[in-house]
Amino acid sequence: MKPTVVIVGRPNVGKSTLFNRLTRSRDAIVADAPGITRDRHYGEGRVGSKPYLVVDTGGFEPVTKDGIFHQMARQARQAVDEADVVLFIVDARAGLTGQDHEVGAELRRSGRKIWLIVNKAEGMNHATAVAEFHALGMGEPLAISAEHGEYISDLMDLVLEAFPEPERESESAAKQPKIAIVGRPNVGKSTLVNALLGEERVVVFDQPGTTRDSIYIDFERAGKRYTLIDTAGMRKRGQVDEAAEKFSVIKTLQSIADANIVILVLDARQEIAEQDAHIAGFILEAGRALVVAVNKWEGLSETDREQIKRDGSRKLNFLNFARFHFISALQGQGVGEVLRSVDAAYAAAMSKLSTPKLTRVMMLAVQQQQPPRHGLVRPKLRYAHQGGSNPPRIIIHGTAVERVPESYRRYLERFFRDAFKLTGTPLKVEFKAGRNPYARGDAKRG
Repeated sequence: MKPTVVIVGRPNVGKSTLFNRLTRSRDAIVADAPGITRDRHYGEGRVGSKPYLVVDTGGFEPVTKDGIFHQMARQARQAVDEADVVLFIVDARAGLTGQDHEVGAELRRSGRKIWLIVNKAEGMNHATAVAEFHALGMGEPLAISAEHGEYISDLMDLVLEAFPEPERESESAAKQPKIAIVGRPNVGKSTLVNALLGEERVVVFDQPGTTRDSIYIDFERAGKRYTLIDTAGMRKRGQVDEAAEKFSVIKTLQSIADANIVILVLDARQEIAEQDAHIAGFILEAGRALVVAVNKWEGLSETDREQIKRDGSRKLNFLNFARFHFISALQGQGVGEVLRSVDAAYAAAMSKLSTPKLTRVMMLAVQQQQPPRHGLVRPKLRYAHQGGSNPPRIIIHGTAVERVPESYRRYLERFFRDAFKLTGTPLKVEFKAGRNPYARGDAKRG
């Protein structure tokens, strides 16, 4: 699995700026005031030689006993407990503070690998910038500028050096879908795991997971083999105590990243919460095929059921590519349909789409609605080919394609999805300017 890199430090040392730099995003709010980041932010690390998850935390306030800053520190501690490596950020401009000493002492007690990062060192002599931070006794301080992007790539190559390269799946393993079952606490994930494993004609093979508490469970149903990724640790058949389930966002994200398909479990008896939307957003960002299971459907009135469906359509409208199932995992109702949708989503995610068919569909989409003009120029789309699977990536070549607006990209995604019946998987359309490598002239030169 991908290692988890957690960013910690006292408030206003540039943690969120570094998070945005590592994820190449603007997901974390950045402002010149302490206490802006109150919850943890999670993202895919995109700077460095290997894939990883990165976590931004609120300011570490070890001496605070209550209030919002205490809650922020509690969140930071939980993230440190689940980290593979911690980036301890200090401020070169402000210098070493008593609070840095307190945070450093607590981090040493965590037993995690700690890198001491001196931020805001732009324009400064590096030896001078880091000199006083040797007093923390946490190894050689490394000077960077998160705001200006200085030495960030070198830093992450160094941090990730100790982690192995991701293993390539064997061909047989790649054909066996890996299904992560994720969701908030007490939505019925464990019950759904048991329902999937406890049906007749199911053969179960348990094996330990590749990281910490995760359990990978191989099973077979109707002649098909699957691997369930159990996100809550040691939840084997007959040993499930849902009330005592421990929920870890980081473990959930690791499971999503390692899966082919995700079953997002929602509780029909609770409102769809921000946490549900955050998890769904990460599934979408990771490009994973998705099935949504709305659990605890039994015993609800028709009015309640209609309200739940309306709320789901409104709050999770960005998941319109996925199939929603309304189930009772406890009673086994609808579980078979969920697995059939898993099969369909996996097949869609792994689809092989030929260049001639993709190009014909693209031309039909353009015929029905051309790309809008950008000033005097209208982008011209020439041909399309597949750039990858899980999720399917479609690369469109043409001229002035950098001027294609996001709304037209979404139009093409819907058009391709409908044309190839790609239900249950995200679809990514990318544009590239240049010559057609399939043209005869280019082929002769190759």
